[in-house]
Amino acid sequence: MVFAKSSVLTTTPENARKIGVGVLERVGNTPLLRLERVGREYPRAEFYAKAEWFNPGGSVKDRAALSMIREGERAGALRPGKTILDATSGNTGIAYAMIGAALGYPVVLCLPSNASPERKRILSAYGAKIILTSADAGSDGAIRRAREIHGGDPQKYFYADQYSNPANWRAHYQTTALEIWEQTEHSITHFVAGLGTSGTFVGTARRLKELNPRIQCVSLQPDASFHGLEGWKHMASALVPAIYDPRVADGDSVIRTEDAYQMAKRLAREEAMLVSPSAAAALVGCLQLAASLDRRERAVIVTIFPDAAEKYLSERFWDESEGA
Repeated sequence: MVFAKSSVLTTTPENARKIGVGVLERVGNTPLLRLERVGREYPRAEFYAKAEWFNPGGSVKDRAALSMIREGERAGALRPGKTILDATSGNTGIAYAMIGAALGYPVVLCLPSNASPERKRILSAYGAKIILTSADAGSDGAIRRAREIHGGDPQKYFYADQYSNPANWRAHYQTTALEIWEQTEHSITHFVAGLGTSGTFVGTARRLKELNPRIQCVSLQPDASFHGLEGWKHMASALVPAIYDPRVADGDSVIRTEDAYQMAKRLAREEAMLVSPSAAAALVGCLQLAASLDRRERAVIVTIFPDAAEKYLSERFWDESEGA
């Protein structure tokens, strides 16, 4: 009996690079999900959301964090031996920590003390050093602390400064907007997104308007300075990010935290999408927009779901009854 020689794949440094992808290559190109049940009262409107939890760090902030870090390396501001530093409400910090682990940079993050336990554990798991700041001061307090640390030893730190760094909004100008344009087959009529650093909204809206000036872009923010939409800013009472450009928006709407909480539970039960309060708030904004449109007008409304719900499951609203 004659046995044929088996073909054995020998992995060498040369061909190993062709097998699989690195973790950072998975940033971007997230799915565009169609809402099937929520919003059915607007039959001429279609609702879509970018599922940004498909990024390796679990949120839309992977895009901006990678862009800022790569730009820092390109400019020579970030190099081996330096430490990545920034203020964060959670998701950008997780992105920095994940990318820092992948590239070999230490990461120091200033974080409000009331950030969810899940976020703190994720940051620690990636090896980031966390400096907790006043919960009452929110993200603004974390920003002030990061500035103090950087000012004390500017040679040690690469201060990414997500609220002022143009590489933040450029990440969405170069990726998010083009993905939406292609995934909707150029049919998008409205773009809706919340404001935190404002990078997601500003960068995406700028590029979409270049692609089709008729696209209407609506920004969203909380209805008060004290709110439960983690990562969002009430611009009238907060330190306004340097990258924020209100002229990009065709309109601005305010969202109640309670409405976002109710929508988060509704999305889980009616769309099988377990998303964060900020993602749910974005959809509330989409429905507000749809209610203001001519019912005879066809609308393709696209928003961003920044992350999923895993980091928020310890919050009490999940256990509250709908009438509470």
